[in-house]
Amino acid sequence: MDLSDLRTFLAVANAKGITSAGRELNTVQSNVTTRIKSLESDIGLPLFTRHSRGMTLTEAGHRLLPFAERLLTLSREATAAAREDGVPRGQLSIGSMETTAAVRLPAVLARYRRNCPHVKIRLLTGPTADLIEAVIKGDIDAAFVAGPVDLPAVDAVSAFDEELVLITPREMRSIDELRCSAADGLTALMFRIGCSYRQRLEQALADLGLQGYTRLELGTLDGILGCVAAGVGITVLPRSVVELSTHAENLSIHLLPNNLRQVATLLIIRRDARRTVAVERLRASVEKAEPVPPPLRTLRLVAGVPALGAEL
Repeated sequence: MDLSDLRTFLAVANAKGITSAGRELNTVQSNVTTRIKSLESDIGLPLFTRHSRGMTLTEAGHRLLPFAERLLTLSREATAAAREDGVPRGQLSIGSMETTAAVRLPAVLARYRRNCPHVKIRLLTGPTADLIEAVIKGDIDAAFVAGPVDLPAVDAVSAFDEELVLITPREMRSIDELRCSAADGLTALMFRIGCSYRQRLEQALADLGLQGYTRLELGTLDGILGCVAAGVGITVLPRSVVELSTHAENLSIHLLPNNLRQVATLLIIRRDARRTVAVERLRASVEKAEPVPPPLRTLRLVAGVPALGAEL
C-alpha cells in the first residue's frame, strides 16, 4: 500500500471529489484518478461511490479512513524523528481559538521564535471542537482550546485563565435594558458551532429567559466586536479581548454568573504523538507565559445587573 495513494485517498475523502482533491494536492485530475484506482485494486473493493455531486466513501472507505490517517501521521513523525538532532527545526502546526490568537499568542510566539529560530510556525484558527479533532487526527501538532477537556486521546496543560463577560453596545447600561431591547428582536453574535464561547452565550441568554433571538455567525473576532459596537447585537467573549479592542470605547461589559464566567485555555497535544523538541519548547513557552499587557484604553464599565450577576 503506497503512502502517496493513501494521501490521495484522504484528499478525495475530505474534498468529496477528484477536481477539488487535485487542487489540494497540486496535481492533475488524471493522477488523482489513477492513484484511487490503484488503491482500490490493492484492496479489492471500491472505496468511493461516484455520483453527480461528487464522491462519498463506501463502507470499505470508511473502514480504511482512520488507518490511512494514522499511517500518514506516523510517516510524518518518522521523518521528523530521523531528522531531529536536538535542535528544534522543521514546521510546527499550531491551532488556536481566534480570541487566544488575538491577545495571548503574540507574546508566546515571540518568545518561541527567539528560542527556536529554525522552526517554521503554521497557525490555524478555529473553534475548540474543530481544533480538538485536528489534534487527534494529527493534522496539527498542538492547539489552544477552551477547557475543560477530558479526553483519553490528548494531554492538556493549563495555559491561560480567562474571564468571560457579556458584551453589549455602549448605550445598553443594564440587563433590564437588554431585556427591553430584546422585545424588539435580539441578535446574538457568535462564531460557528463548536465554539465554547458560543455555548456560554446561549446558556447566559437561556438563564435570562431570552429564547427568541437571532443567531448571526461571523468569522472574525474584530467583525463580532465591530458589530456589537455598531448596535447589531450582543456576544460573550473574554474580558482581555474586549479591553484591548479598538472598539472598546463603544462597548459595555456585564459580568456573567460564576458558573459561566471562568474558563481555562488549555494547550492540548495528542497523547500518543511523538514529542518533538519543537513541541516541547512550545509547552515550555506556555508555562513561562507572562500576563497580558494592560489595556491600551480604559473600557467603559456599567453598573447594575440584578439578574445576570453583579457588574463593576
